[in-house]
Amino acid sequence: MNDETMQAQPTAPQGAPRTSAPAAPKRTVQAQASNGLSVRDLILIAVLLAAGAVLKLTVSSFLSFGGMKPNFMIAMYCLAIILVRPNVGQAAIIGLLTGLISQIPMLNATPWVNIASETLGATVCGLLILIPLKVGKLDLNPLVSTFLSTLVSGYTFALIVGLMNGLAIGAIMITYAIMVFGTALVNCILVEILALPLSRVLKR
Repeated sequence: MNDETMQAQPTAPQGAPRTSAPAAPKRTVQAQASNGLSVRDLILIAVLLAAGAVLKLTVSSFLSFGGMKPNFMIAMYCLAIILVRPNVGQAAIIGLLTGLISQIPMLNATPWVNIASETLGATVCGLLILIPLKVGKLDLNPLVSTFLSTLVSGYTFALIVGLMNGLAIGAIMITYAIMVFGTALVNCILVEILALPLSRVLKR
């Protein structure tokens, strides 16, 4: 045996309750919300765009002016964006899809132009929904977003068609003013009326 003495560790008194070592903190994994649209969102978008196409084929015919018809598809994609709340890129895709649907001969008298106008209008709507516009309990964002998005879409369409036909920009703005502003007014009222009850039904 060697002469070294080992230092004993202190022990708890006999009969004292044993205390266990503190448990290691559990790691919590935070689930990240997906930025993708759900199947439910896609179905809602498809239904609203289909409704817009039906309205354009039917109701628009009774509201035609000078050979031009108001475009209710703008109202429906604005309503879809307001309800689904996609990011700006997804909103642009919704507009692109609307433009492609508009290429159906019965829906469009000027091929390809709607692809640009609806994509730009939907992109603007995707940006505008980020701006809070509540007055008390009344949310005016659907009204303002739809009105401005319709103006952007309508005048984009008008400028492309007008410039292709050699019209001056000033003449285009004046010639299409009644139709563009009239459609914007109808669309924004329609969306404002539908947005609140649909958001409650869909719990959004």
